Amino acid sequence: MLEVLDPPAVRRWSRRCADALGRARAEIDALNVFPVPDGDTGTNLHLTVLSAAEAVDGLPGDAGRDRTWQTLAHGALLGARGNSGVIVSQAIRGLAEVLGMAEGRGADLRRALLRAAEMARAAVVRPVEGTVLTVLAAVAEAVRHASDDLGEVARVAAEEARGALRRTTGQLDVLARNHVVDAGGAGLVIILETLAEVVAEAFSERHEIPAPPGRVPVDEAREDVHASAPGYEVMYLLDAPEAAIGRLRTELDALGDSLVIVGGDGLWNVHIHADDAGAVIEAGLAAGRPHRVRVTYLGGRIHEPARARGVVAVAAGDGLAALFRRSGAVVVRREPGANPPLAAVLAAIREAGSEVAVLPNDAGAQAVAAAAAEIAREEGLTVSVLPTKASVQGLAALAVHDPLRRFDDDVVAMTDAAGHTRHGHVWVADREAVTSAGLCRPGDVLGVVDGDVALIGGAVADVAVQVADRMMSSSSEMVTLVTGADPSETPAGAVRDHLARVRPDIEVVVYEGGQGGYPLLIGVE
Repeated sequence: MLEVLDPPAVRRWSRRCADALGRARAEIDALNVFPVPDGDTGTNLHLTVLSAAEAVDGLPGDAGRDRTWQTLAHGALLGARGNSGVIVSQAIRGLAEVLGMAEGRGADLRRALLRAAEMARAAVVRPVEGTVLTVLAAVAEAVRHASDDLGEVARVAAEEARGALRRTTGQLDVLARNHVVDAGGAGLVIILETLAEVVAEAFSERHEIPAPPGRVPVDEAREDVHASAPGYEVMYLLDAPEAAIGRLRTELDALGDSLVIVGGDGLWNVHIHADDAGAVIEAGLAAGRPHRVRVTYLGGRIHEPARARGVVAVAAGDGLAALFRRSGAVVVRREPGANPPLAAVLAAIREAGSEVAVLPNDAGAQAVAAAAAEIAREEGLTVSVLPTKASVQGLAALAVHDPLRRFDDDVVAMTDAAGHTRHGHVWVADREAVTSAGLCRPGDVLGVVDGDVALIGGAVADVAVQVADRMMSSSSEMVTLVTGADPSETPAGAVRDHLARVRPDIEVVVYEGGQGGYPLLIGVE
């Protein structure tokens, strides 16, 4: 019997826990009728704990207590899947807060379980009884009265979890109607029973999940609640300050249910069920930087895709929009310096066809395009977001688009064309800032090459010529110049005349882009 839950024991527990949940995955999936009957709670819990276990496995053998627990919690946060997985990841974070700073004796485990239950409940905006939260709360209450012996605390926690799980059937109507226990709670039983086994230095290959008799087949259970299910499960990791999370909770609470936001120290895991997945992601974009966005279709109407191949292009000027439209793209307008609305990108994808290539044409628009693509894929569309960071790359990609080619081959060809197009632009600074070319002041003209400020000058035309020169190579064949909205600035003519003198072999094409803020966009293929 262990007296202390030390780092090697934590490693054994996390790995055995992941293995046990893997063996019970299908059985837990079959219990899943709440909050939606999507039959994946067992899978989600297994993947969540597996991510935590693999994170700890990657530590050096002499990693200390604090590092081990924090790595376990961070791995669970990054790998959390589904409603129950996110809640369990927060419970693990609660354990880590206490046990990472303590010896790991019985009294420490008791405090850690109390903290885990407290943090998990606080993470759920609208807690529901008869769920994993209820089981956690029962465990926390039971261990209050346990002795300070580590084995006794772990045993009481496991036994109470099993008893509390049986009681969930009578605590939630949908569980009672379908004669099942809570799926998330069933996973928690395995997590705590495995912990008790590690402390007792025993091991079981099988964890029986208690369930009331007469359980109906899972397909019938799902039909019982499917009609009321929201359209999408939306999850993403979010880089954001803690000050932004309160407002995000309020905004998302108005959009759906099963809202859980967990994490801290600038990294959060967001989970919600909602009809408007786009609005959920846009709220995340307003709060910080969402990534690893996952959108899963749960129920409701599926948009019937058009049977066609199409391209969606984001444009920041009237002239650019017209160029993309003439080339056959469905255009989404955005304001200079701003991201396009996610709803507009999604609507354009649906309009474009069943196989759609998306040209964001801006680094900031990439995340919005990726989120819209995830939603569209759940609706049955085939969508690929190309890595176009500038409008000139989008024009190059669209120039080789062939709707008669296989979609994958077309995407490769368009991506290749965009990748072989260097992009630059000229703009006038409106504030003082430190750039990669030095300090700039309001009114300075900046020359940008492939996203970095390459030079600072005083005249738009002079800087434009220098940018074009820096982008040239011996293999350059074509230069595309896209003029801005201000008719008083004519750097395109200066660049064209300069190239006619120094590189008469190069083809130069000039378009009226009409974009604000950038007197000239330059592409070199």
